[in-house]
Amino acid sequence: MIETWRWFGPQDAISLQKIRQAGAKGIVTALHDVPTGEVWPIEAIAERKRIIEAAGLQWTVIESIPVHNDIKTRTGDYQRYIANYQQSIINAASCGVSTICYNFMPVVDWTRTNLMYKLANNSHALRFEMTDFAAYDIYLLEREGAEQSYDQGVLDKARSRFMQMNDEEKIALEKNIISGLPGGEGSYTRDSIRQAISQFIQLGTEGFRDNLKQFLQAIIPVAEQAGARMCIHPDDPPFSLFGLPRVVSTASDARQLLAACPSAANGLTLCAGSYGAKGDNDLVAMAREFGPSIYFVHLRNVIREADGSFYESDHLDGDNDMVGLVAALLSEEKARQARGEGDLLIPMRPDHGHLLDDELSSPDIKPGYSYMGRLKGLAELRGVMHTVATFINRH
Repeated sequence: MIETWRWFGPQDAISLQKIRQAGAKGIVTALHDVPTGEVWPIEAIAERKRIIEAAGLQWTVIESIPVHNDIKTRTGDYQRYIANYQQSIINAASCGVSTICYNFMPVVDWTRTNLMYKLANNSHALRFEMTDFAAYDIYLLEREGAEQSYDQGVLDKARSRFMQMNDEEKIALEKNIISGLPGGEGSYTRDSIRQAISQFIQLGTEGFRDNLKQFLQAIIPVAEQAGARMCIHPDDPPFSLFGLPRVVSTASDARQLLAACPSAANGLTLCAGSYGAKGDNDLVAMAREFGPSIYFVHLRNVIREADGSFYESDHLDGDNDMVGLVAALLSEEKARQARGEGDLLIPMRPDHGHLLDDELSSPDIKPGYSYMGRLKGLAELRGVMHTVATFINRH
């Protein structure tokens, strides 16, 4: 696999030089200053690529070109936004950046309730706590019908938790959930998120899935002609939040997505942490089944809890079979070689990382994107990849 690193552009506190010193060869980035829905200018893409290559690295994957909510709901100015999206794909591919990750999550992108969850070794991880999320949904957001989204055990805990929260904790919880996390599309107020939630709930799961299908039918032929490959990121977490529809959470969802627009340009991002937060998702089986359509991989591990809560563990010490997953992906690369395919290697990145002591006081580190935590994860994963690749090549 190609070792890559997510970089948030020239303003990122982690420099390209540090990334190169970590041993990564590729960069995963986006033009975060371009407003969602607007065309990515060729000049801006070319300049970002020039900066990356001047540092001795390659721009391997775009993550992401955001999909405007009007496209997801097929309302408002969605036709113009689709046309703009098509042009952005063309522009990126013309600059030689042809692997494009994107997501189709409604309202909120990846969601956590605690950005500083202290582990036993005193490092800090990201956590999604179902009790806290329910407390926010029911008692702070006061979403109509929110109680129907949770079982009685969660409802009882959420009420107790909310009664114990002080104002500072309530503000922090709301900020974590609706103010936007790194790589997301932006933030909401309580009023605006209520309106957005209502709009998506009215679509329902199948209506939302149909909107994704129509989006794919609009962009995949353009990507195919331009020589680009689209790889959709799964829902994070892979279950409904705020009663919203989810359509990229399971193996069944992936099958329907690929069948909706059959093309080599229509592919998947296999995010181990996102799919793996749902206990009945078999990551190794998914890698084997969807291997030819996997164009990008996020390697991250989680510890799951019975009520849907989870926290991000060490990369090799969680509920996901990381060694088995790496073996399945390396086997797919070997199969691509046997099929005579040109692009053999799958870009991977160590997804998220724990916040360790040396960076604890740094105000510039984005949640989940510390340097040392990801460096530790990349080193561990590199060891697994080297060992598994040696075994596969000998057999």
